[in-house]
Amino acid sequence: MAEPERVTVTVEGGVADVRLNRPDKINALDPAMFAGLRAAAGRVAADPSVRAVVLSGEGRGFCAGLDLASLAGTAGTADAAGTADAPAGAGGGDGGVRDLGRRDAGIANWAQQAAYAWTELPVPVIAAIHGVALGGGAQIALAADLRIMAPDARISILEIRWGLVPDMTGTATLTRLVPLDVAKELTWTGRMVEGEEAVRLGLATRVSEDPRKDALALATEIAGRNPDAIRAAKRLLNQSGRVPLAQQFIDESVEMGRLIGSANQAEAVRAWFDRREPVFTDPG
Repeated sequence: MAEPERVTVTVEGGVADVRLNRPDKINALDPAMFAGLRAAAGRVAADPSVRAVVLSGEGRGFCAGLDLASLAGTAGTADAAGTADAPAGAGGGDGGVRDLGRRDAGIANWAQQAAYAWTELPVPVIAAIHGVALGGGAQIALAADLRIMAPDARISILEIRWGLVPDMTGTATLTRLVPLDVAKELTWTGRMVEGEEAVRLGLATRVSEDPRKDALALATEIAGRNPDAIRAAKRLLNQSGRVPLAQQFIDESVEMGRLIGSANQAEAVRAWFDRREPVFTDPG
């Protein structure tokens, strides 16, 4: 019998419902899961009808992190990222590997891309976290734009347990969300953080008794806004602090110039005054 698809994607009403689908292992990261995450992100990126994404896990939790047992036999052959000669680390780790399987003309290796692909998507990505998001699972969640977390869910930068460092873009995304000292404490201890504390620290956006339901509702609301403005806002906010302030201000003006008077912007205004739902055209 064929093995179930590791990551499923369904699109309805402009919302892509992306689900990690290895519930018997709490969606732990094995080679097929890494490949499935990259493929799912690619599929979403190629679909112009997608205006928002919800990323969640089937079964008891979001993602338990690296499946060490699955990857133990891949050292020196192919790691979870699908690269050659990589060790069974938390997503790679150097271990003598020189290029770490970087994609063509890209900045991330293949393991990092399983997380970074969600940051790169031009549309908002909302992670719905229940159960656990550990190690690599936490880094995938941190790569989303927003995180809605169950009160009793636990998130941990767990790599230190195995004597490792976060290597699926976590060292970059974590410090965008929490102060540097907090990032260091979480990374050096690997302690578990539950929902309410995660919100206080900045790891989560808000708590919910039903994270996936609320994430889908929020994604649906976002999908009802001008998709050109939503994409422009994500571009601007993602680059903030990474480009000179003068460039940020110039880029704001450029994006505004593109939006004002465009078909979708005009539709947003008409719909507001007509007291009706707007009908937008998806980006070409």
